[in-house]
Amino acid sequence: MSAEEEVTRIGKKLEKMIDKKECDHASAVDILKVLKEQRMRLEVLQKTRIGMIVNNFRKASTNDEVITLSKSLIKSWKKLLPADQSTAKNSSSKPSTDGSGDHAEKANSEKSSTSEPSTPTAAPKQTSFPLKAADTTDSVRLKCRELLLNALKVEDPPEGAGDPDEIAVAIEDCIFAEFGNTEMKYKSRVRSRIANLKDKKNPQLRENVLCGYILPEKMAKMTAEEMASEDMKKLRAKLTKEAINDHQMATTSGTKTDLLKCGRCLKRNCTYNQVQTRSADEPMTTFVFCNECGHRWKFC
Repeated sequence: MSAEEEVTRIGKKLEKMIDKKECDHASAVDILKVLKEQRMRLEVLQKTRIGMIVNNFRKASTNDEVITLSKSLIKSWKKLLPADQSTAKNSSSKPSTDGSGDHAEKANSEKSSTSEPSTPTAAPKQTSFPLKAADTTDSVRLKCRELLLNALKVEDPPEGAGDPDEIAVAIEDCIFAEFGNTEMKYKSRVRSRIANLKDKKNPQLRENVLCGYILPEKMAKMTAEEMASEDMKKLRAKLTKEAINDHQMATTSGTKTDLLKCGRCLKRNCTYNQVQTRSADEPMTTFVFCNECGHRWKFC
């Protein structure tokens, strides 16, 4: 049996235990120890999504040893993340709200005796491990987290996607950390994230956030231009260029001529301007304006 098949088999066992909500702790510990002995590779992590399964199993368990072993596995797999993502997460991490606060101190004291060293191998492109954020009871913040979660949820999540709930919490927490309150600027920032994540014409943004290509810290601070789809960016660039050309024409007195004929009204009452839109060694571009119907065109 290959490593991928073995990890998949173990993952199915853990999912059955989660669904039944009844766990034989001794069996669970044995399964996690077998999983820890597996030589984990990037491809296996991505295809089996075992990281998310173990994390969900940890949340569902109340046994200290199961929680400690699960955390140890997740910590060792986190070392497979890219160096730049790991650094970004460590520099912006906050107190965890993963529901294991009551066990944290005891788990840390037992980690040295239960965890085994693991050797980092290749680095994956995305992460599906728990993100850390501060807990809150503020009704406004909780509502914003709920709206962000709804914007992130999809019926068919992409391969390797993280937990939308944890990502939404992390994005909101980063926004709140920047403003320190839930006033107008905070709400405006949250609304812009929600609108862009729900944009049906820009599904790539939501997929990048779910797969970890865009970290919550970056998503919390991105401008509207940065979040826009590629088509929207091209359209904005085109409109900006046209606006610049129109401004140049407006500030330059045109030359009237009857040598040019309007293609719309077929009259010869026109005004033209010449603007250097290309490099200096290229000829100037002639822009023509019909004084009769207002039609503009570029004359080559």
